[in-house]
Amino acid sequence: MQLPPLSLYVHIPWCVEKCPYCDFNSHGLKGEIPEQAYIERLLEDLRQNLKYVQGRSLHSIFIGGGTPSLLSAKAMTTLIAGIKANIAFEPEIEITMEANPGTVEAARFAGYIQAGINRISIGVQSFQQPKLNLLGRIHGEDEAINAAKLAKGHQRAGSGLNSFNLDLMHGLPQQGLGDALFDLTTAIDLAPPHLSWYQLTIEANTQFASRPPTLPDEDVLWDIYQQGHQQLLAAGYQHYEVSGYAQPGFQCKHNLNYWRFGDYLGIGCGAHGKITVANEQKVIRTTKIKHPRGYLDVNKELLDRQWQVAEDELPFEYMMNRLRLIEAFPKAEYSELTGQSDETIAEAIDQAISKGLLLDLGEKWQVSPLGQRYLNELLDLFV
Repeated sequence: MQLPPLSLYVHIPWCVEKCPYCDFNSHGLKGEIPEQAYIERLLEDLRQNLKYVQGRSLHSIFIGGGTPSLLSAKAMTTLIAGIKANIAFEPEIEITMEANPGTVEAARFAGYIQAGINRISIGVQSFQQPKLNLLGRIHGEDEAINAAKLAKGHQRAGSGLNSFNLDLMHGLPQQGLGDALFDLTTAIDLAPPHLSWYQLTIEANTQFASRPPTLPDEDVLWDIYQQGHQQLLAAGYQHYEVSGYAQPGFQCKHNLNYWRFGDYLGIGCGAHGKITVANEQKVIRTTKIKHPRGYLDVNKELLDRQWQVAEDELPFEYMMNRLRLIEAFPKAEYSELTGQSDETIAEAIDQAISKGLLLDLGEKWQVSPLGQRYLNELLDLFV
């Protein structure tokens, strides 16, 4: 079993308001964010995980939420400096922060870049005010455009921002093909190096789940995907993962490490981690205390749960990640990263190939276009 690259996920749990479609661990803000106390707990959380570094440097950092851009640039500076004081950074480390397009957060971009952020992910979701209202977003369409333009300006100026992403949804309530393609055209015109373009799904334990909106039917959804996908390719974007499109050379390093079954430490409220323990030949998962009140309590443990991934679950765990990527992947990688023989997946592989969901390229496998469309059916073969 080989040690893969190591990433770090940092969770910031607060939002101004909880969006009705969101099932992430986020909490509506009541009063001021306890920045200093939370940063101190994050760094203590990190120190408790240093045994899992195993001699590696950090490949990437992703600061997600919630709304991380609610934190001040000063707090972000303290956080990144504290991380670097504990774990060495790779020379070309990617450090991403999610940001809300609102005017206040956008105005802080320069400070975040000085803190060490070199990639910003902007949660746009739509460029049409009626759709933003339906999604419970607190920013306006003009703010979304201005935030993207500001990020593009920083990138072109060589200020330290190497890339930025726009998060964009399709399949929204009351959305037709024209509306969806309008949003996509607007995003492409802003020339982000990376676009996350994904379909809205109704998740359990959300406001939308309790009061479901009317979503487009399957035929409309398929037309949106097909025409939008072709539009992105024509604009020079490469489709490299299920919902990820990037200009050449701008794929998200952090996401690539996730999907290639790399390791990541998870710190912050409810954060998840996945770690290879080389000397024990096992893969473990970790989760942290979910609620901010408990996480901030210095008398409580930060770790909520830790467990070893069972051997019979490793095939699905590996494929659930690896098959999100469009790229072909080496057959030898499965054994290297799971410690298991290829025989444990041989039958599932044969079935996937016979169904046309997976391609055998000699030394590599690759998910087929049909497999991309019916990914859940493909993954079910490895359960």
